[in-house]
Amino acid sequence: MPNIRNDSWYTSLKNCSMAKRVAVIGAGSSGLTSIKCCLDEGLEPVCFESSDDIGGLWKFKEKPEADRCSIYRSVIVNSPKEMMCYSDFPVPDHYPNYMHNSVTVQYFKLYAEHFSLLKHIRFQTTVRSVRQRPDFSDSGQWEVVTVDRDGQEETHVFDGVLVCAGHYTQPIKPLSDFPGIDTFPGTIIHSWEYKDPDPYLGKRVVVVGIGNSGGDIAVELSRACEKTFLSTRKGAWVIGRVVDQGLPLDMTMMTRARDLIYGLLPRALLNWIWERSLNQRHDHKLYGLQPAHRVLDHRVIINDNLPGRILVGELVMKPNVQKFQGSTVVFDDGTVEEKIDAVILCTGYDYKFPFLPASLNSGSDGDVKLYRRVFPPSLERPTLAIMGLLQTKGSIMPAVELQARWATRVIAGLNHLPPAEKMDKIIEEDVQANIKSYPCPKLAALQVDYIPYLDAIAKEVGVRPNVAWLLLRDPAVGLRVFFGPCTPYQFRLSGPGHWKGARQAILTQWDRVAKPMKTRPIPEPSSFSVFFWLGLSGGAAVIFALMAMQKKIPLFLNMN
Repeated sequence: MPNIRNDSWYTSLKNCSMAKRVAVIGAGSSGLTSIKCCLDEGLEPVCFESSDDIGGLWKFKEKPEADRCSIYRSVIVNSPKEMMCYSDFPVPDHYPNYMHNSVTVQYFKLYAEHFSLLKHIRFQTTVRSVRQRPDFSDSGQWEVVTVDRDGQEETHVFDGVLVCAGHYTQPIKPLSDFPGIDTFPGTIIHSWEYKDPDPYLGKRVVVVGIGNSGGDIAVELSRACEKTFLSTRKGAWVIGRVVDQGLPLDMTMMTRARDLIYGLLPRALLNWIWERSLNQRHDHKLYGLQPAHRVLDHRVIINDNLPGRILVGELVMKPNVQKFQGSTVVFDDGTVEEKIDAVILCTGYDYKFPFLPASLNSGSDGDVKLYRRVFPPSLERPTLAIMGLLQTKGSIMPAVELQARWATRVIAGLNHLPPAEKMDKIIEEDVQANIKSYPCPKLAALQVDYIPYLDAIAKEVGVRPNVAWLLLRDPAVGLRVFFGPCTPYQFRLSGPGHWKGARQAILTQWDRVAKPMKTRPIPEPSSFSVFFWLGLSGGAAVIFALMAMQKKIPLFLNMN
């Protein structure tokens, strides 16, 4: 018999001053900030985490677990620490700019300890179902059924639910797309199952798919395999984490000034500028990477080593797989590779939330229809929100934190949503804006423009920075907010959740970028040597100019 928790005492006191209780499902990066945001708004969070530790996606495990995210051992974040940190808790300055997954989890632990979040988490507890209570239209309450490590089932009543369960949990394995694959004698896995290159030492491997995972895995395998082939249907634009002057990519590209300029220039011109820049680094056509789409129509692939591995011949680009004939793979261009030992499918993920009511899967293709990628508009009361179910060209963590700040204020009754009809209209407009680049409506619905999306959610919370006011009242910060990287601290300068350290965090953000690289003292040139060489070069220039003039003066004199 399930143990029905007696929450009647709470229901009877729901009109009193007691804090509303909120269920947080998952203790990854989204779950942790959701717990904190609940506490900030005077709510009482109870977080259910099915594993024995925090970290979610970033917590490496030797074996993948069903319905959970899974990463390979070498995963490094694609966003620099200053762009992906929580807005009121900078990453320690000595941490590397691009963190290994283990360092990222350590940062989460520091955050959880600093804000005393761990006591609100029930580990090894799985959520079985989330259902509306009979009086939902009045109370907005939810009945949540959980199972603990001992198999003990409990039923709880909550005033709100924040779903932070991740969406890289259901690997897509399109085996039916490859005729003859049942004749292949080697191993076939999805990147969700891949952990390290050791099992593939000295083998011939085909990697299918050129997303970020496909690129990473192909590069890693190329250092261990006899030969690695990377198969792609459409190709991809590739950029490294490091750009001009060795600076982190997002720190130079994700700025409000650049975003404003991009909004004014024709898209065709922007595509030409970007593609020319990327091709100057390495000619995508020459390297077999050239995609069919323009660079701004899809997310670029972030990879520091892919062109280099192609250049040395250890990684070979191939078109789409046409069919399998035993251990032989035939590609669309008619080329054949024999004696293939393994195939790794980097073919993406689907997502599902089996514990939620089926009625929430109301979007096209079974999508969870969400207003601003947070709230299901079909609910009578906005007391359930889904965190992090989006895709963007910047770091997701700042977006999720703002989502959590907004959602907790809505659940607390401090913010209100527009009518369902208006929300449906906005959802459809967002899908249509992306449908050309992403023909699948389910995928189109996930896409958001980074800075505009952050600002839209920040406006709902009341924390969008007023750049004009900052430029007038605090130009040191205003200039950095407008021309510098759009770091999360900008959304703590004022309004609800204001953090006194936000201004200083913005002023010192580049110091934290430099700190982990200052590991070798380099003497600065003395002022004497600087002036000496400046004087010497200047004197040489004067002498050269005089010599040139001496040769030219007679010519001028003879002209008369």
